[in-house]
Amino acid sequence: MKSAVETLNPTRVRLTVEVPFEELKPSLDAAYKKIAGQVTVPGFRKGKVPPQIIDQRFGRGAVLEEAVNNAIPQFYADAVTSAEIEVLGQPQVDVTKFEDGDELAFTAEVDVRPTIELPEYKGLAITVDPAEVTDEDIDEALTQLRSRFAAFTTVERPAEDGDYLTLDLSGATKDGEKIDEAQATGLTYVVGSKTLVEGLDDAVTGMSAGDEKTFSSKLVAGDRKDEEVDITVTVTAVKVRELPEVDDEFAQMASSFDTAEELRADTAQWVARNKKLNQGGQARDKVLETLLEQIEIPLPEAFLHNEVHFRQDSIRNQLAQAGLSLEAYLEHEGQTQEEFDADVEKRAAEAMRAQFLLDAIARTEEVTITQEEITRHLIERAQQSGMNPDQFAQQIVQAGQAQMLVAEAVRGKALAILLTSAVVTDTDGNAVDLSDLLVDGVGPAGEGDDTEAEDTEAEVAETLAAAEETEGDAPAGGAASIAIPTIPGT
Repeated sequence: MKSAVETLNPTRVRLTVEVPFEELKPSLDAAYKKIAGQVTVPGFRKGKVPPQIIDQRFGRGAVLEEAVNNAIPQFYADAVTSAEIEVLGQPQVDVTKFEDGDELAFTAEVDVRPTIELPEYKGLAITVDPAEVTDEDIDEALTQLRSRFAAFTTVERPAEDGDYLTLDLSGATKDGEKIDEAQATGLTYVVGSKTLVEGLDDAVTGMSAGDEKTFSSKLVAGDRKDEEVDITVTVTAVKVRELPEVDDEFAQMASSFDTAEELRADTAQWVARNKKLNQGGQARDKVLETLLEQIEIPLPEAFLHNEVHFRQDSIRNQLAQAGLSLEAYLEHEGQTQEEFDADVEKRAAEAMRAQFLLDAIARTEEVTITQEEITRHLIERAQQSGMNPDQFAQQIVQAGQAQMLVAEAVRGKALAILLTSAVVTDTDGNAVDLSDLLVDGVGPAGEGDDTEAEDTEAEVAETLAAAEETEGDAPAGGAASIAIPTIPGT
């Protein structure tokens, strides 16, 4: 086999591959064997039909096409290895020449990882917000906790801003036709929240329990979107939310502490921890922004296109699970389809540039990753997804994404190199130490190493180890599953 590589642009190449006919013999033998096992020919057992009979009955062309389709992925993989390129995504394959007994020639255009000239990336000076904990911060956190234990008291007065109403809604056209999708009973609504139909807040303000009012509005979703309709609202109850006092009784009810003083002290520690994590997040974003401003990273067009579509589909699926359509979401956010698409593409491009940057730093620093670090990273990802770690690991393995998980962990260590070498200060001029937010340079520090955690890590490690035995050595982009076009002359 002979191969050559042509650079089309900084992120795309064309491989030209020529394969002598004799190198196709193993694939031809495999094709005859496969077809023999699929066809029925009188006088021959299934799987024992001779090649010459297959040629007579079904044509040599069918065998050649089967052989070439099965052979091209491996020849493509060999060409990628020979060219020493890192491909991204699926190649576009075009068979340019093939005749029975003659050589096979094909081209494969594919995106490749861009070459990056790294600037000086250690010792970056960045500024983050202070982590000082104020009484106002603690009070705000306690108010959030109190809200979880709020009581709702019915009041006999007209509704005011901030009241909680129980109400029924009924929508009809201007001609009086009832609209099925605009009917609801027993809704809880906060006056002034503007979370339902336009005009509802003005209508319910001043209404008391038992009052009914009809107002005009536009529907924001469904087949009648933007249609002017009459909506009748009936208030069945007006309630106010009352938060419990922060006393010893509340501390015992809402926490494991006996006194309000202990609860407040623990809340202060929680706020301080969150502010520290916020500093870490700011530092992470700023070191990446600082470096990305200094270099140009070209993005593979097809690879980015696929990532954008993947993100758009993920958002639609998440909205569907919440019972929302994309159109209703955009209406609520005051965003057009074009603005939504542009925002998704912008975020995908930013994430891709950051990944390429961290990968380049990992190579320069010769970053390695241990099984323990991969396992810990997976457990963290599982917790973020709200899944059992071992189930999450099995899902990753079944989707063939174990290598993606390794890449994430490596990038985490590269990012840790940036953060630990950076000179971080807050806006008050105080030095900020982020080392306690990292464990072995991979991720956030945990809360302990109890036996249950060790058992979980052992289960996850076993699942990932099994994945390493089953995943193949095909180059990035899935050479074994590339689409093969129709072969000319067959």
